Amino acid sequence: MRHFPEKGNLAYSECLDTFYMTLPENRIYLASRSPRRRELLKQIGVNFGTLLLREAAPRGADMAEVVLPGEAPADYARRIAIVKVEMGRARILERRLTELPVLAADTAVVLGERIFGKPENLTHAKDMLRALSGQTHQVLTAVAVAAQSGIQVSISSSAVRFRDISEHEIHRYLAVGEALDKAGGYAIQGMAAVFIAEISGSYSGVMGLPLFETAQLLQKSGVEIFP
Repeated sequence: MRHFPEKGNLAYSECLDTFYMTLPENRIYLASRSPRRRELLKQIGVNFGTLLLREAAPRGADMAEVVLPGEAPADYARRIAIVKVEMGRARILERRLTELPVLAADTAVVLGERIFGKPENLTHAKDMLRALSGQTHQVLTAVAVAAQSGIQVSISSSAVRFRDISEHEIHRYLAVGEALDKAGGYAIQGMAAVFIAEISGSYSGVMGLPLFETAQLLQKSGVEIFP
């Protein structure tokens, strides 16, 4: 992995060696810090370099993932995913990097009218888990791909039902350290799997990158899934 110094609005890095040796039609940039999204892209054989958005201090995040007044959950997830790929595309052009498609995604957990993003702290995560306990919620993941031909977006929607979770279990789960960088305060691929009584939809979508929709968008952008 080659890391470049932070400049402007994006800190970015590129995977060299295997990344640059692969065919152009099987390479993209991933605008995400998420290790889950990296694992899922590797699962379907896509080679990628990473464009990393800043998320916190000292210079602050590149974008505020804030729900606009009256904004529907699907519109929110779609908008954030589009902004991410636009920022990634702009950085590629600014730095004169090899022009390849850019992929970004955004996940939102929705309970009734409430949109849960990543918790701000452990207290916020605890409130989310309390609210989700014994309830069925929706997980929306928007995937956006930006290429020379334009931006394409797709959204995956899954229903997840939690069993009742005790206060003791919530405290023990928060101590594991999975909650803070996950929408809704939980990771389906981690220890929170024991809370899930039923899921209808895309498991990979709940993880953060729905592979069915992702593969469709990449193929439309000229990326070979089976090179």
